[in-house]
Amino acid sequence: MKTLYFLTVCFAICLVLPSCAKENEIVYSESEKALESNTLKSTNYQLKNWMANISNSQSIAKLSIPGTHDSGARFEDFWGTATCQSLSIDEQLNAGVRFLDIRCRHKDNSFFIHHGVKYQNLTFDDVLNMCYSFLNSNPTETIIMSIKEEHTADNNTRSFETTLQQYINKKSNKWYLNDYIPKLNEVRGKIILFRRFNANSKMGINANNWKDNTVFTINNGSASIKVQDNYKVNNNSNKWDKINTLLNEARTTNNNTLYLNYTSGYKPGLFGIPSIPTVSNYMNPKVENYFNNTSKNRFGVVIMDFVNLKRSENIVATNF
Repeated sequence: MKTLYFLTVCFAICLVLPSCAKENEIVYSESEKALESNTLKSTNYQLKNWMANISNSQSIAKLSIPGTHDSGARFEDFWGTATCQSLSIDEQLNAGVRFLDIRCRHKDNSFFIHHGVKYQNLTFDDVLNMCYSFLNSNPTETIIMSIKEEHTADNNTRSFETTLQQYINKKSNKWYLNDYIPKLNEVRGKIILFRRFNANSKMGINANNWKDNTVFTINNGSASIKVQDNYKVNNNSNKWDKINTLLNEARTTNNNTLYLNYTSGYKPGLFGIPSIPTVSNYMNPKVENYFNNTSKNRFGVVIMDFVNLKRSENIVATNF
């Protein structure tokens, strides 16, 4: 029975993927080679160190920040089902991205980057080495790192929290672990831990009370966070309306709430097989057009699949 089900699914994938690939191939045409962002300049800043021009007293919550969803997800077994980025993490950072979504499988007391069951040929050490190298070269910058446990834990003798603490201890001076939303002068040259896992101690900005597939607010006494993460997308237009609503709320309110606006998602297809590009191919031009037509303002963290240089630059530009 299991063999018959597997063959049926494979047959369905073979029928669906060729037409989907042709329709959505633009997503995979974006360059994965080294970016030119080290030399790309706008009026007063470079994307690799755009935060150098932001006041020390500015709260992180008052910025417009490009981010990536499933930042390490660049590999998949079936087209459109797991890959979320075409740029590597160091390329993302050089392109202006300052929010990383890191999904860690806890195995053998170590972290391995996954998107669901799919290992992304990347360890947490790889991620940290890229981040530390970037911050050493660009000490005016900070990186918000959302860390979430992914897939199933295997062969561990300690908790997810304890393993993460062991990684942090190797370079603790590179981490911001307070539970409130900081000002920029507190976190230049550091990684801000945005915690999407349970911890027994105070450890980073606590976003563990995450809701599934909706718009929600987290008020934990130390930080106020508002999130749009409608990731199961049956209707692209409805998803865009939710993105647009939160962008406008961030723009028109004067508070210290950290807005996280996920433009990412997938459309469930035959047998529930996800199609990520069906959503990103619709949302990314919308995001680009929105920020092409905006001026200086606060829009919060805009978290994208398949970020590119242009979309990142458009978001960064609204800080100036």
